[in-house]
Amino acid sequence: MNDAQFDRLFLDFEHTAFRLEAQEFYAEPYEAESLRQFVGGEEVDLGWFGDWLAMIRQATAQGRQFTRVRVVSLPLTDYSRFGVYCSQFTNAAGEDIRYLPRDRAVGLPGYDYWLFDSRKLARMHFESDMTFLGAEVITDPAVVVQHCHWRDAAWHRAVRRDDFAAE
Repeated sequence: MNDAQFDRLFLDFEHTAFRLEAQEFYAEPYEAESLRQFVGGEEVDLGWFGDWLAMIRQATAQGRQFTRVRVVSLPLTDYSRFGVYCSQFTNAAGEDIRYLPRDRAVGLPGYDYWLFDSRKLARMHFESDMTFLGAEVITDPAVVVQHCHWRDAAWHRAVRRDDFAAE
């Protein structure tokens, strides 16, 4: 699946889009400078984030829902702390991001995926340096149902972003 097809998934879902983030770090060039600024205690430029936030606002206004569970190790890495910082903006835009300490993620897959409308799975693939390679769309009902189960288990164990950030 090419980038345009992957991007289309976020516009075409009808009701729900859920992401399980299982990795400690993602090598996304567009956020590297913001991460450096955050770690350095500088003002953080999140200009690259605007299109994503606008898409979430639009989906939310249309009654569609974005949710996400981030599996994190404790203590948090700089990258995970940056994620908690950024999630205040996505939550304000309408996405519900929750956090799950890694020791409570037993039985969940060690890979990332998006689940659209509980019927279309986009399993994400990364290079060893965590550069995103692309996604594989899976519609096999048995595989999708297993991922729905993992979504529900992760969601049940996860902590709301604001509660997690306050800890």
